[in-house]
Order: sequence, then structure tokens, then C-alpha cells
Amino acid sequence: MTWEAMMAWLESAPWARMVGALALLILSALLVQAVAQFLIVRVVRIVVQRTANRWDDALLEHRVFHRAARILPYLVIQFGIAWVPDLPPKAVLVISNVALATTLLYATLAIAGILDAAQTVYALSEHARTRSIKGYVQLGKLALYVVAAIAIVATIIDRSPWLLLSGLGAMSAVLLLVFKDTIMSFVASVQLTSNDMLRVGDWIEMPQVGADGDVVDIALHTVKVQNWDKTITTIPTWRLISESFRNWRGMQQSGGRRIKRTLCIDAGSVGFLDEAEIARLSKLHLLGSYLTDKQRLLADANAALGVAAVVPANTRRLTNLGTFREYALAYLRAHPNIHEGMTCMVRSLQPSATGIPVELYCFTNTTVWAEYERVQGDVFDHLLAILPEFGLRMYQNPAGADLVRWQGQRAA
Repeated sequence: MTWEAMMAWLESAPWARMVGALALLILSALLVQAVAQFLIVRVVRIVVQRTANRWDDALLEHRVFHRAARILPYLVIQFGIAWVPDLPPKAVLVISNVALATTLLYATLAIAGILDAAQTVYALSEHARTRSIKGYVQLGKLALYVVAAIAIVATIIDRSPWLLLSGLGAMSAVLLLVFKDTIMSFVASVQLTSNDMLRVGDWIEMPQVGADGDVVDIALHTVKVQNWDKTITTIPTWRLISESFRNWRGMQQSGGRRIKRTLCIDAGSVGFLDEAEIARLSKLHLLGSYLTDKQRLLADANAALGVAAVVPANTRRLTNLGTFREYALAYLRAHPNIHEGMTCMVRSLQPSATGIPVELYCFTNTTVWAEYERVQGDVFDHLLAILPEFGLRMYQNPAGADLVRWQGQRAA
């Protein structure tokens, strides 16, 4: 068939012209896509791998270039469909709108990828340790998807987006109900960030939800906490505002962790020290100067009593419990792992049915958990072991062996 004959046949067969033009348009779109994939994706990948910039790596990781490359073939269809001969106007409108809607879809995905890339780059910066923008990125993506969905639906049905927005205004109550958790989480995220209440890496404790560990992720709707047993607790963001939680960041930043623990002394072992006991305890280097000064003060006070000092009950005397408190305080102050710049004291609490509590209140000079427990254990091991030197006993409920020994003594 000659060229003239083929042209004549095409003139007499409109459907053939239309099919041919559509096929040519589709081939052009496929060719543009292939070229775009090669140039934008492969070439860009090679360039990105040769640079040290974080942004291009993040954009490539989140497939921003891939999604942008997919926009071009639909643009070809959108602007080329009008050149297809003998195609009904209604079909031209439908195909053009679908192509435009697909273009908007891939453009939205590309913008969302840019937001994800921004989050990735920010996470590598120093500011990410104190401020998390993941919640704002998620909120921005949510708003982007809502706007894109309205624009895509309006494009497909060939209506103005403002018409759909006016319809959504009548559904505001329903939308508020649907997005209630999102709105509450956004407000909570803003308050957490603006008031610096929570950071990634903080150790928080929230017993009501079973959370006790490090914050590993702060998102719009949830906060993830890795507990000490390596389990993950997911907390709704709004609960961190509506309920209380403990943040141990202040302790970690201060450089000291508190020791607050009691020794329950058997009240029956408390008494006055005699001269022999004072002489023996004076050999302890932590008590030597204290006992010397204390004896001088007590001697002066008792001398002022005159003849009343003949009755021992009228005089002031050293007790084993008070001397033990002073020894424990001196021991803490001399300990190399106790923080010198923070509160350090030893005090007696109100006696109870379980004895007389002697509380140690001090701070270690480390916040590392294992080291803290080691120091605390060493301190109490020593104080427990040295109690008999002062004639004191720890209070302890009778065990089975104690009852058996007591019954044996009664039988004998």
C-alpha cells in the first residue's frame, strides 16, 4: 500500500487515526518515562554517591527522585491528549483529568518524601537531641494528604475544590470527632516540645502504663519507650500531658544519683557508751577527732551541773546510735564515690514496730546504673558489717531457724 493510499484509508477511517494517535501518545509517554528513569534516577544516584551532602542521600533514600520521574509521562498524556484526532471531547476531558490527578498524586508523594528527608537530616543534627520534629512532619504530611485528596477528587469529578471544601465545612463536627486523637496529640506534642518536657534519650517512668526506660521515638500520635527489659511500651502522646510521669533527665545532667535507704536498728540494742567502749571506738580514724571533741563538750556540760552530776541520769553521755550516725556520715564524706557538692546526711526517723530507722541520704558521683548500684551496695555492706562494733543490731523478723533455736533453749 502506497503512502497516498494509506493516507486516503486513514481519511476514510477516523477510528484508525484515533487509535494510531493514542498509540503514539502512549509510546511517547513510555519513552519519556524511560528517559526520565535513566537520567533522573540512575544519573542522580551516581552523583549522590559521590557527594558527602546529607540532603541528597536522604532524598534518594526516600525515593523523591523516583516519584518525581513518574510525573513526566502523565504530563505528556495530559497535554498530548488534546492532539488526538476524532477523540470525543468527553473522553479527552476524562483522560486529561485522570492524568492530572495522577500527576498530583505523584507530586504529593514526592513532597511527602521531601518532608521525610528533612526529618532524616534533622535527626542527624545536634538539635535533634533536645527537640524532635517528627510530630510536626507527620502533621504536615497529614495536611498535605488531605489537601491532595480534595484536589484529586475535585479533578476527577471536574468540580472546583472550593465546592468540596464547603461540603466539608458542614461535616466539621464529624471531622473533629474523626481527628480528635490527632488534634489532642498535636497539642500535646507542641506542649512537650515548647516546655522541653521530653526528649529522645530521656529516661522516664510512667507506672500507670508500664513504662520505665529510655525514650526512643517521639511521633505525633505515640511516644515509644524501651524499657529496661528491652520491651517497648507505646504511649499515646496526649497521655503525657494529661497524666504525670517522672523524667530522670535532671538526675543525669546533675552528675549525681541519690541514695536514700534506711537501716532499721533494733531498739533493744541502743544504749550509752562506757569508757572502755569509747576508748575502743576512738581508735577508728573516722571517729577519733569526733569523740575527742564530743567528750570535752560533754565534760564541760556535766561540770556545770555541779552536785546534780552525781546522778548518771542527769548527765549527758554518748550513745552508740548517735556515735554510729556520726561514723556513717564521716564514712560517706570520705567515700571516693559519694558526690561532695550535694546533700549528704544521716538521720534517725520515727521509731516503729520494725525498729529505729536510720536513713542515709546522699548522692553518688556517677549516674551509670550499674556503678550506682555497686557504690550503694558497698556502702551498706560496710555499715551492716560494722554495726556490732557499736553494740547495735539490725531489726529482723524471726525466721524459722530462730524459732527452732528458741524452742531448743526453752526445752533445755
